[in-house]
Amino acid sequence: MFAGFSTSARANDGAHVVCRWTDQRLSEVSGIALSGVHVGVAWVHNDSGGGPYLYAMDTTTCFVRARVRISNIGARDIEGIAAGVDASGRHVLWVGDVGDNRDSWPSVRIHAVVEPAILKNESVTARTYQFTYRDGPHNAETVLAVPSKPQLWVVTKQLAEGGIYPLPVPLLSQSGLQLPRLAPAGGLLTDGAISPDGTKYVLRDYVWAYVFDGLPPGRQITRITLPQQPQGEAITWAADGRGLLTAGERDNALWFVPIPTDLPASSSPPISPSAIVAPTPNALSVGGGIGKAFTVAAAAIAALVLVGLSTRWLRR
Repeated sequence: MFAGFSTSARANDGAHVVCRWTDQRLSEVSGIALSGVHVGVAWVHNDSGGGPYLYAMDTTTCFVRARVRISNIGARDIEGIAAGVDASGRHVLWVGDVGDNRDSWPSVRIHAVVEPAILKNESVTARTYQFTYRDGPHNAETVLAVPSKPQLWVVTKQLAEGGIYPLPVPLLSQSGLQLPRLAPAGGLLTDGAISPDGTKYVLRDYVWAYVFDGLPPGRQITRITLPQQPQGEAITWAADGRGLLTAGERDNALWFVPIPTDLPASSSPPISPSAIVAPTPNALSVGGGIGKAFTVAAAAIAALVLVGLSTRWLRR
């Protein structure tokens, strides 16, 4: 499914529900990002139709501590969120209005929202960056951001094989951006996040979480079976980097999934906030990989599992 793919999968031993929410405003959670400002807080958003709203969720109790409305944008199909910094070094939330189920939008957008210093219900404005993909329109549900640098990627969601697309570094122009394809990615990818120390990143589909060493495209070092969640779509890292937090569109639970402790030591040093490194052309040369037939088969299996889980959930 990915370059450097390993067929071994790890069980999610120790995975458990951290908390459940009862807030009816969280009707279809599809994106989550660990706050870069507030300890014990993750920002979540609903799927398309949920409006231009971000919710600050307590990662211990699932209590919504604030709702932020982005007043100067529409919400065509918000599908991803990541916490990072802008070119001025301010902590921002990168909100991806990148959903495109028909692969037909002439352009898509990422909005930069300065993360509030105080958690309260309020309206804010965003700086918007409009872009296209050089190889045509794509559906996407994943935005990746280095926590301490203005460096971003969008990962597309396709049935058999998506792609990783870097944004320019630093991100200055607000329109006319064309993103090149950096590397292939798996099928049916619904979210991802870079670890707090910048040494790893994770991508998820409806069944597994794939952990990579380094920044995209990186090297896959493990895949972990995720808990059964009806249409599980959201994933981020726990603050200590030892586990993952996941949520689903048809569930009201925040799950903790531990990262195996016996993974090989990272070959990537922690990110220095002062270093801004643009993706290099030779990043496309990634060893390994598997055949496309396996990729299609894996995507089909994931789709069947998703249908089965959703059907069982609706019957309940």
